[in-house]
Amino acid sequence: MKTFDDIQVRRPELAASYLALIKAQPGRPLAMFAPRRVGKTYFLDHDLAPAAKSGKWLPVYADLWLQKAAPLNAINHALEEALDDVAVPASDIGRLAKTPVKRLGAMGATLDLGEAPARRPLPTAPELRLDALVVRLSAAAGKPILLMLDEIQSLGDVAQGEKIIATLRAVIHKRRDVLKAVFTGSSQEAMARMLSTAGAPMYQFAQLLDFPVLGDEFLQKLADHFAQVHPGKRLELDDLRRVFARVGFKPGLMRDLVKSVSAEGITDMDAGVKRFVLDDRQVAGWGALMQPLDLFERSVLVVIARGRPPMGRETLDELAGLPGGRPTVAKVRAAIERLRRAGLVSKAGGRPTAIDDPLFAEYLLALNAAPAQ
Repeated sequence: MKTFDDIQVRRPELAASYLALIKAQPGRPLAMFAPRRVGKTYFLDHDLAPAAKSGKWLPVYADLWLQKAAPLNAINHALEEALDDVAVPASDIGRLAKTPVKRLGAMGATLDLGEAPARRPLPTAPELRLDALVVRLSAAAGKPILLMLDEIQSLGDVAQGEKIIATLRAVIHKRRDVLKAVFTGSSQEAMARMLSTAGAPMYQFAQLLDFPVLGDEFLQKLADHFAQVHPGKRLELDDLRRVFARVGFKPGLMRDLVKSVSAEGITDMDAGVKRFVLDDRQVAGWGALMQPLDLFERSVLVVIARGRPPMGRETLDELAGLPGGRPTVAKVRAAIERLRRAGLVSKAGGRPTAIDDPLFAEYLLALNAAPAQ
């Protein structure tokens, strides 16, 4: 039986438009920004990669969070896996076809298989290894590579990040005939700093795009399935739109909310959100997120949830009532940076810093129900 979790939206037209942009500007990657959990990775896997394969490209996906301390190793690992898949077919017949014949007896009675010609080992230096892997993989596959790098902004958080960014730019430019690239990121501020700062290695190198969130097509599928599960009841599309925006356009979270109201057989989405926020499992998860934070960081988090300017004079006066001495702008800024690195807050464009999970923000406000000043 179909469930709410089976509901997905495919976007082949968007994938085709992105590939057309890449083809039109060889050597220039696309950089797609969207907050976390709005469907970027699903789009890469289920829309962009199949479209690339249909266009005779070889898609290679690398999540830079796989090895945050050494992201270039994560990229090389993805390329090496792809090279193994091309060079070592899974079937016995495929491996036989890849092995050169050394001696063939009369009427094919004797067959000796020789060793495949060995190339020199790949360079050990990660930067040179990246370049060599691109060349070998493209040659082995007989087609260009579409390198899809997820969470590219994490390069700004590692010690050698600028060096890695410079390497990526050099290889993508040098191998532009056989290497195409798509970047994704969940921090618009970090991506803009990486791609739009004069003098930075990636300055004006990639084309920065806002990745579009899902719309009515997704919400209508949820409403239709709810109506199948509960004959005679329906979810209003306007209510779904409003709640979808309230949760930051996150499809997985929206499915969970609709499943929650479906389990109770109710159609009031706002009541469903309130119950979801106070669910024991949600509260336990949010408690675990807050556990490593000190009192000052928790207070800054609540200030951000209220929409207050965290470094404003009134906010600093309020925070001064906490143990640990009078707060300074530098101390607040450092706390925000720690919260950002923990994935709890983010900043998009010129908008103020905000809680990454809108429902977590609602929980914080309910937990700290003091009226805003």
